[in-house]
Amino acid sequence: MNIGMSVTSTPDLIAAASDRLTPTERRIAEAVLEDPTLLAFGTVSDLANQCRTSRPTIVRFAHKLGFDGYSDLQDEVRAGLSQELARPSERIRRTHPESVRDQTALETALVAALAELTPERLSLLAAPIELAHRVWILSGETSRAGAHALHSGLSMLRPGVFLVEDHAVGRTLGGATHRDAAVVLDFFRYRRTTLLAATSLADRGVPIVAITDGPLSPLTALTDLWCRVDVPAVGPFDSSVPAVAVAELLVAQVARDMPDQATAWIDKTEAMWESTETFSEPL
Repeated sequence: MNIGMSVTSTPDLIAAASDRLTPTERRIAEAVLEDPTLLAFGTVSDLANQCRTSRPTIVRFAHKLGFDGYSDLQDEVRAGLSQELARPSERIRRTHPESVRDQTALETALVAALAELTPERLSLLAAPIELAHRVWILSGETSRAGAHALHSGLSMLRPGVFLVEDHAVGRTLGGATHRDAAVVLDFFRYRRTTLLAATSLADRGVPIVAITDGPLSPLTALTDLWCRVDVPAVGPFDSSVPAVAVAELLVAQVARDMPDQATAWIDKTEAMWESTETFSEPL
């Protein structure tokens, strides 16, 4: 029987145990994330054969996720899958063939991000940002546009928001404390400097909000506050658009949650723009 868990999505179950999974168990996790029906409707032997491992290893994998046995895990995943299949993100994924065009891949990623960011999840992710003395933003390469959008938006709403550059990690983060918060955006291939800096902040008790690409990301081992963002390939490069969309939604949530402070800070910024004639008047 499942140890005190309500119906939980497969990615959340795996994320909670990601830092304790062996390489073989990570291979099982990757197969299940790729196709949850393997676990929901297959036997122990089916999943073991698919993952090129043994039945006892599959059972140990279920134990790692917090269940007494495979059947308990299977019941949980079946219940979660029935909800997952009703989500627009899943419907659109099943509508198109694997060889989708760039535009369709981007649309799919955006729909998935919107489905992931329920009002409840957005509020949870925004809470540490609102309470923090200072907010540190760390980013990998693909996620850099999202980090800039987050920094720009949050800086308009509150003081003490810093975008941390790789070359200045030690100097910038040396005084970080548990009163701060860090938002870390990174996707596969994860940037070593970003991961090490996030780990160091977590060790200091700094709350971490992670925007990453799934429960097997090393960032999910640092925090329960994370958001999954699918990053499609658009042409030869990974798209920055989903990360920017999530950043903008997070900024909008912070603005809704702290309207008085956000309004006052925007007014101060506007006044400075006017006094310095930052913008040219239209001809």
